[in-house]
Amino acid sequence: MGKARDPKSLKAVRHEAGVTYFTREAERRLFFFLTIIMLILGIIYKIGWL
Repeated sequence: MGKARDPKSLKAVRHEAGVTYFTREAERRLFFFLTIIMLILGIIYKIGWL
């Protein structure tokens, strides 16, 4: 079984053995910003500025 870790002591992003791990909070924040960027780009495209 894994060791219990204090959530405050975890880094948001860690890289081990060629794999990148995100905390749940960091992953949600990343995908939120990516979704907002995609929405803005879609609106800009529809307007015809892109």
